[in-house]
Amino acid sequence: MQENRKKTPPPQAEDEARSAESFKRATVGAVRAVGGQAQTEVSFLNGPVPSGVSVTGTHVRLPHPSRRMTEAEMTRMRGAADAAALRLRHHNAPLHESARPPAGEAREVYDMLEQARVESLGARHMAGVAANLDARLAQECADMGLDRLPSHTKLPTPFALGLLARENMSGHPVPQSMRALMARWADDLPPAARRALDEMAARQDSQQEFAQAARRLLMACDLLEQETTPEEEADDGTNDAEAASSDDEEPSDDTTPDAQEDGPEEDDSNQPMQMSQGTGASDDEPDDGEQGGSASGSEEAGGPAEGDAEEAEPQRGYHAFTTVFDEEIAAEDLCDAEELFRLRQTLDQQLVSMQGVVSKLANRLQRKLMAQQTRAWEFDLEEGMLDAGRLSRIVVNPMLSLSYKRERDTDFRDTVVTLLIDNSGSMRGRPISVAAMCGDILARTLERCAVKVEVLGFTTRAWKGGRSREEWVQAGKPENPGRLNDLRHIIYKAADMPWRRARRNLGLMLREGLLKENIDGEALLWAQRRLAARPEGRRILMVISDGAPVDDSTLSANPGSYLENHLREVIAHIETRTTTELLAIGIGHDVTRYYRRAVTITDPEELGGTMMKKLSELFGEESARGPRRSR
Repeated sequence: MQENRKKTPPPQAEDEARSAESFKRATVGAVRAVGGQAQTEVSFLNGPVPSGVSVTGTHVRLPHPSRRMTEAEMTRMRGAADAAALRLRHHNAPLHESARPPAGEAREVYDMLEQARVESLGARHMAGVAANLDARLAQECADMGLDRLPSHTKLPTPFALGLLARENMSGHPVPQSMRALMARWADDLPPAARRALDEMAARQDSQQEFAQAARRLLMACDLLEQETTPEEEADDGTNDAEAASSDDEEPSDDTTPDAQEDGPEEDDSNQPMQMSQGTGASDDEPDDGEQGGSASGSEEAGGPAEGDAEEAEPQRGYHAFTTVFDEEIAAEDLCDAEELFRLRQTLDQQLVSMQGVVSKLANRLQRKLMAQQTRAWEFDLEEGMLDAGRLSRIVVNPMLSLSYKRERDTDFRDTVVTLLIDNSGSMRGRPISVAAMCGDILARTLERCAVKVEVLGFTTRAWKGGRSREEWVQAGKPENPGRLNDLRHIIYKAADMPWRRARRNLGLMLREGLLKENIDGEALLWAQRRLAARPEGRRILMVISDGAPVDDSTLSANPGSYLENHLREVIAHIETRTTTELLAIGIGHDVTRYYRRAVTITDPEELGGTMMKKLSELFGEESARGPRRSR
């Protein structure tokens, strides 16, 4: 009887389990009812769910409720469910994509503004939904530590503009803890930005008109290049027609062609200084580069004839105002041993939830590599290990000599893999946790196969410029200063460091306040230089990122595509003029427009499987090609 009593769950645990399941069922029903789509699929994931992947088509992802839910957790869950349901009801995805800016901070702001619009529409007529959304927003601000920022200049631009737009459209004030910071942030907005915010509030019922107003806000905040409005185009056409009528006998036939030919020339002539600080690509080619990929852009800009200048080419047109404050640092030097131990414990707890699926894929990759390695033997040699499998020949004919074998050095043992992880603020939450866990599993797996693994991270030392920006301000703010932030490149695990010594370092990615801004081009060059110094014959560089390069201080003082153009140039250089095999994985961000070999995932939970699959394909390709020629 005692044994049976021990195995029976206590009544309280059963009640908690039933309560959690009932809450999940009620949440699913609410999402389908408010969203207006009865076939909506709702899944619950462990850990926080980034807003960018919470809704995909008719699939909604929500955080998994704990068994002992508090009232605060229930309110947050209801807010997350209401936000997703309102996006299903009021959001038109194709229309949103048609006006969406290129990848970067402008796109992040645009997405935040659209989410603020759909939530404002839903909160207008449903007081309960409005209360849930307000409570969730206040909790998000507290969780991100935004209410503890020392200055309003440290607020992330997408989040700040999203808060302002939400307040302007819904009439609900921002959370109490954020009001002082947001008041100062709003005071710094230019008049054109305030007019755009008012226009967005007036046009929030029409997604198309709202998107046009949102783009005007982005232009007013210098996050997007200025566009010609339809009224300006009409004025230009009238002026061209008047000019043509004075010189031509048939103005009606020539008005339109002249307007179309003159327009682009006028746009280019207005921006000579901005484009002079660009990259080595032609000024007329940025759009082609986006559509055609980095490889084609590189061939048009340089071509094979410029192969002798491969080391200098990626730096052409790009520079830093100063590199004095840049930092390359080992992870263990960024915090004390006690904190590092605590962060590693947190990472180990999260590893339990995804250990199953990723470990199976990792073991499959390991078996594949080990199977190919163990087949690499040379037989019938005069010296080496005695070949026991051929001793029977000696028994049959004692006159035959003994046969020896030797294990051949395999390609895999002559390989180094670098995992370069984006440590920007947008990776905060589940993406960076999953990236750290996958890096840990990958390092362990490949180390067992005698493959060297290096894990690196890149971010900046400060938000919106550090000491580099201060020096630029003291120098009188010269034009086109180049990069205006202090780089922080972190070595979590060096290639020659055993995993057991580096395992604590990987927990550092979970440290609050570490993730700031990202300058991808220079990070890729740094990782490539470290790879080039390695003795291995095969070098693989895998990049994990969730967005385009963003640094507010640099982009505010240089052309808007300054960092992105440099990233394209660096990628083209690595892919076409080095032996490094470059692979990128984008989390909720299309990296195929930058990298030749890339894959995009919408859910961070897919990262582990995608990493293992792509590495398995790379090693499989090498095996199919046969032994590699000596370099």
